[in-house]
Amino acid sequence: MNFLSGSTDVAALSVWVLGLVALVGYAAATWPIESRSRWPAVALGVAWVAHGLALVLDVGGWGQAQRGARFGFAPALSVTVWLVLAMHAVESRFVPLPGVRRLLALAGSATLLLTLMFPGDVRVHVGSPWVPLHWLLGVASYGLFGAAVLHASLLDAAERQMRPRAGRPPAPGGVLPAPLGLPLMRLERLTFRFVDAGFVVLSAALLLGIGSAVQSPALWKWDHKTIFSLLGWGTVAVLMVGRHVRGWRGRHATRWLYAGAALLLLAYIGSRFVLEVLLGRVS
Repeated sequence: MNFLSGSTDVAALSVWVLGLVALVGYAAATWPIESRSRWPAVALGVAWVAHGLALVLDVGGWGQAQRGARFGFAPALSVTVWLVLAMHAVESRFVPLPGVRRLLALAGSATLLLTLMFPGDVRVHVGSPWVPLHWLLGVASYGLFGAAVLHASLLDAAERQMRPRAGRPPAPGGVLPAPLGLPLMRLERLTFRFVDAGFVVLSAALLLGIGSAVQSPALWKWDHKTIFSLLGWGTVAVLMVGRHVRGWRGRHATRWLYAGAALLLLAYIGSRFVLEVLLGRVS
């Protein structure tokens, strides 16, 4: 977020204040405290709300001299983490995951600071009325796949802990070790529900992108974003076919998920990082 723009506009000041509140809330959520205390969850909730409001004002271009949607690799990453936090907030009402809370709070703080340093550029002329929805669905798919990757990492960690080792018996009844304490199959189903939802949203985003390119051919480019997006979509499609047809499970399935998510990360966030940071360009 462009906290240092020097603008005295109320919206710009609001973004600055909201960003500061979010950073303080995320820091409080990472503070070690008794697991039964509600304070870290409340702090994370306050930070999440402030983070979201700041993103709406900043990405929407409020308080900027040039009006239009302003985006870049850091705001996209920030929105992705914000969406993962939203899903965690819902899930944590049923399954307490204090270690995950701290990890996501740190990620929220890091992406806020990145957006401060690399606010992106303003996009005024999009060429098609469907392009904003294409961007929105693309970022939403990032959030869903981010949640899937988070759960897949928990799944892999739980499977490693459940393997019998010398001096340690396996967990009884397929129940994950503390602090998860839920059946392994349930976590696996939850992981791939996020994958299914992310694939549907990503497919809709790609179809809208293709439709916009048909309407305005100048929008279509065979660049890194297009190639990595299609490769990522194809990798996730192979994972879904392999899971439903050949019964892929466990680490074999999660490896495909990690590969697909990495390709999608390179598609927009990675390419924009190269442009904005390594090449010093914002267009």
